[in-house]
Amino acid sequence: MNIHEAIQTRRSIPLVTEDSVPTDLIEKILESGTHAPNHYRTEPWRFFVLRGAGRVKLGEVFADVARSKKGVTEADNEIRISRSIKNPLRAPLIIAVGVEPSNAKNVLIKEEYAAVNSAVQNMLLTAHALGLGAIWRTGSVCYEDKVRDFFGLSEQGEMIAFIYIGYPNMEPKDMKKTNYKELTTWID
Repeated sequence: MNIHEAIQTRRSIPLVTEDSVPTDLIEKILESGTHAPNHYRTEPWRFFVLRGAGRVKLGEVFADVARSKKGVTEADNEIRISRSIKNPLRAPLIIAVGVEPSNAKNVLIKEEYAAVNSAVQNMLLTAHALGLGAIWRTGSVCYEDKVRDFFGLSEQGEMIAFIYIGYPNMEPKDMKKTNYKELTTWID
């Protein structure tokens, strides 16, 4: 699959089989993330591969975050906790991606985030090209201190993505995209 085809046909795949993803494919996905553009070559991305019991541990952290929420009825919170525990089990593989910004004076934080977001896109495209389904998940739990601490990021660090990956168990829907001509201004 050429890059143009990969970009045009990649879709978020929320439903995947339970079949494990071979380590060599995971390593290709990780390597593609490291080839993202990055101003000053700070390499601010951090990757965490969660399989098997690792996903269960992440679910426990998500549940702990849910337990700490205030202003929610006990019944609603029990539902939230139950979902939090189960969420990481929706795919056999999760690659969590964090940003660890450089402290160098010349580095702009926005550019560190842009680099890591580019790494995630490279990883999504690679997963697609390898015949895997993937979806980039975040939500407010992604940005909780307990989640950051679970992954050992510094106080300046933050989680950017949970990429759920597996073999597709659905046909992606066609998506209508706005033609670039409607969103582009040519300045000569």
